Amino acid sequence: MSRLAHHVFFTLKDNSPEAVASLIGDAQEYLNNHDGVIDFSVGRRDAELDRPVNAVYDVSLHVIFSDRATHDVYQTAPRHLEFISRQKENWASVMVCDSLLEA
Repeated sequence: MSRLAHHVFFTLKDNSPEAVASLIGDAQEYLNNHDGVIDFSVGRRDAELDRPVNAVYDVSLHVIFSDRATHDVYQTAPRHLEFISRQKENWASVMVCDSLLEA
């Protein structure tokens, strides 16, 4: 069974320090500690790393699930849906990258 990496990159309409802190705080409260999560991190983009290859976003979320099935349950979990409800109005764009991990 392969672990699944779920990476989400948020670009915010209001990317003030307060709005970024709100998204990070809600992610920590509502998206961490779900069944099957084996690693979790969330943080703001490091603006000092400004190279042509760097993507532009405000906050990144990285969740490693033990398998695809636990990821699928997470997608409809009430806490995940509450996070979306609380934060979605400030999202200019969201990019999701999911990967099956080989190592």
